[in-house]
Amino acid sequence: MKKVIADKIASVAQHQALGRELRVSKDIPCEEGVLLAVEILNNKATYNKLELTSGRMAQVKQGDIIVGALGHRKALFGYSGHLPEKLAPGDEIQVLNIGGVLGICDSVNANFGQPFNAKVLGTVLEFPTMGERIGVPARAGAASLKKQVPLQTNGIPVVALAGTCMDSGKTAAACAIISRLRHLGLSVAAFKATGVALRRDILAMEDAGAFSTSIFSDYGVVTTTNKNGPAVTRTMLNELAASSPTPDVIVFELGDGILGAYGVEAILKDTEFCEILSCLVLCANDPVGATGGVDLLKSEFHLKTDLVTGPATDNEVGCDIIKKRSNVPAINGITNATELGDVVAGILKLDKS
Repeated sequence: MKKVIADKIASVAQHQALGRELRVSKDIPCEEGVLLAVEILNNKATYNKLELTSGRMAQVKQGDIIVGALGHRKALFGYSGHLPEKLAPGDEIQVLNIGGVLGICDSVNANFGQPFNAKVLGTVLEFPTMGERIGVPARAGAASLKKQVPLQTNGIPVVALAGTCMDSGKTAAACAIISRLRHLGLSVAAFKATGVALRRDILAMEDAGAFSTSIFSDYGVVTTTNKNGPAVTRTMLNELAASSPTPDVIVFELGDGILGAYGVEAILKDTEFCEILSCLVLCANDPVGATGGVDLLKSEFHLKTDLVTGPATDNEVGCDIIKKRSNVPAINGITNATELGDVVAGILKLDKS
């Protein structure tokens, strides 16, 4: 066990309340969620920031000692990498996302350049027993995930936002809907169900007016998959439905795309989940994606798309094509945010104004 001073602590370590002075161990369990201290070995001109536990974005530079969590990532637009089988102090790994996920990079997106390389310093230790100097590996998350959880949403309407891929406008649309529902006098809870640990999206939902939020990493899940996606989604739905005050509506975002690697398919194939879904919004980058997404949701998952939004609706040309081809309302979540929220409120039959 040795002492290190951390320069930056990534948001994936949100629930550990770590200080800058840390104790680290040379014994490293290569398990998802284990917190590591690493030293950054290179500088980058792009994709060079880290989301801190405060929610701020801080630039990372060569020589910085940061705390992140072991995990994997399979991103369409970004770095992809896997969890290492073994690690020792001095080994090199990579920073896979700005939330602080650490692993072995397998694939690089040219737009982001090479990832940060980092030298492993050791496992961050926590000391759960007061007065004892016996440390245990610190891990991401505040609560353990229960694998088999029956859905109990107590009849609260649920709005889900799915996308054709990453960066299809899901968070912007979710925030527009949350903001408008709040202005209509409704209390809104929100969460992000799938993706790789990063709190930015739920912070935006809080800024939009959600009184209670959650994300999968709160339960120690660094990266969602088909195995854990349904369970963590059920858990967050249940806990937000039981929160106080009771929300009038729950809005949540399915990160990545319908056909991505983060468990969206498994969630959408969950029959019990589909039965409690009140409104499904599809976010798409272009009319072809929108048309294909609507058809895929219907044929593969037996789900009706209630609205289409995203960059495909940035002007009337895209909206007209989507309406004509798919017979689904198409509303832009940025230029027509109020209309988008009003249509969702109408679908839910909720309006306290």
